Amino acid sequence: MNDKTQDKEVLKQIEREVRMREGASKLLAACSQREQALEASKSLRTCNARILALLSQLQRMRKAQILQRVGRRPSEDIVPCMGKVALSDLRIPLMWKDSEYFKNKGELHRCAVFCLLQCGTEIYDTDLVMVDRTLTDICFDDTIIFSEVGPGFQLRVELYSSCVVEDFSPGALGPRRVSRLGGSLGCSSGKKIRAAFESAAVCGSVSSGGAVGPVCPPLCPDLSTLGPKYNLLAHTTLTIEHVQESFKTHDLLLSAAEDSPFWLPLYGNMCCRLVAQPLCMIQPAISGQLKVKLREDLNCSESVYGVLMGQGLLCYQSQEDLESEDKPLLVVPIKKDTLVCAFEGDPVHSQSIYISTHCQGEEVTYTLTTHIPEDTKRWSEALWQHIFNMSQWKQCCDHLMKIEMPSPRKSITMKQGSLYHEIVTPFCPREGLVVPDLSVEIRTLLSSYYKESY
Repeated sequence: MNDKTQDKEVLKQIEREVRMREGASKLLAACSQREQALEASKSLRTCNARILALLSQLQRMRKAQILQRVGRRPSEDIVPCMGKVALSDLRIPLMWKDSEYFKNKGELHRCAVFCLLQCGTEIYDTDLVMVDRTLTDICFDDTIIFSEVGPGFQLRVELYSSCVVEDFSPGALGPRRVSRLGGSLGCSSGKKIRAAFESAAVCGSVSSGGAVGPVCPPLCPDLSTLGPKYNLLAHTTLTIEHVQESFKTHDLLLSAAEDSPFWLPLYGNMCCRLVAQPLCMIQPAISGQLKVKLREDLNCSESVYGVLMGQGLLCYQSQEDLESEDKPLLVVPIKKDTLVCAFEGDPVHSQSIYISTHCQGEEVTYTLTTHIPEDTKRWSEALWQHIFNMSQWKQCCDHLMKIEMPSPRKSITMKQGSLYHEIVTPFCPREGLVVPDLSVEIRTLLSSYYKESY
């Protein structure tokens, strides 16, 4: 994928999130039910986080392109494979006072909470959970899967809370500050981009004849007067060191004081399952015809169809046996400490690869023979890459961890369902309203931003 295609793809994603934010804003203005307003406000926060992440990605891409143009090529060091990371069974224990929980005294303090999970540019939110003193744990049943991450991933988990007001009415929860997008983007350009996105979220914009100007249809709300407002209650960052198939406890960093209206009595911990599936464990790295023999029996070699995947080189009698899912004839163990040696410059051994590995406490050596020297190079490079991948993914390659596929989310019942679908999903414009061409405005503003930055 070339630079222009990458830029175009990221800009499309930014444009999509801006439109989703616009739809959520209109929905928030039209909400007559508290649950609807809470969900719409949650969607706004999620869209803002995705826009910021995508802008950061675009900035990194542009920097790399500039460095490449001036002759500073990015590092060509060996790069580990990508993989999937899944977080599930998220539990956050609460620590109510005795008078609140056991004696059921005092005002019933209720909050709506959800978690925002970010790994790179992949950002997901959990379902909304209503919390009061009748609960001892905040439980999120979601299974969140990040589909393309490296072993150096940082998964940030943020817990947001909003105080629930019983006598809900539109705008009753006080002013809600629009998320500021300019903080990490620089000075003047950040303000321009922030203004563009806020105008897109509130009113939309029109591009015609090279001029860009705002248009405010009657349904456009003033977001600064809308609620409810979510506040960051606690957060933590998980890395590959936290990956473990069993249920595990992690520390939370608290971000709010006890006198805050959205406060909940947290223990300061959260529990979850964090598992990972590197691609080297689930996808074949290389396959083809080989001859395999043990060093102890040099006169006996077996012609096999080999498949390198997971913790072994699977040797089948033929490719048909592989496709019929028969058990392999032989499995050559491939581990993080396996040694691979290929004599590319030796005409006698130019088509041989030696694999030394430990099996049941003993060192065992296998010899692979290919048909042509080109295959020897291809197999040896694939083996070296595979072992490097396993060393970088550490305990994630000790065995194949199972990822449970997430169940479909329950749809939220809304009285004005037709309005929701009309303003959140793509729709044909009504007569007299122009669908904003945000891509032109975004490209113009981002172009000016990068010119000023460099």
